[in-house]
Amino acid sequence: MVSRLYLERSQNEFELAKIIMQITGDEKMQKETFSVDNPLTFYSAVISHAYYCIFYSAKAYLLKKGIKINAPEEHRKTYEAFKELTDKGELDVELLKFYEKMLVKADTLLGIFRIEKKNEEISLIRN
Repeated sequence: MVSRLYLERSQNEFELAKIIMQITGDEKMQKETFSVDNPLTFYSAVISHAYYCIFYSAKAYLLKKGIKINAPEEHRKTYEAFKELTDKGELDVELLKFYEKMLVKADTLLGIFRIEKKNEEISLIRN
């Protein structure tokens, strides 16, 4: 039951990533539908939602295997459990490689966001 909910969350994240990607590539839609004067890109959101699609899929798979992951460090623990199944030969290594690529991209984005937030806080303090 819970694994089904994770799969639904995964599907939602995937669909949202596709929608955001479509919005990013359609300047007319941005202007006419969303009133965005200067077209923007939302690739960071696409990467973030794609990562969560993979994360929730991995959690669902792990639950089906009887492996329950809880906070804290839920993302790290999920990755490590997924990797362990790959190391045992229960999962294709290509799945792990894809997971790792998205994890690195999402982590890079989070690092960028932390830096931007810190810079904004410094600017606020200075002003």
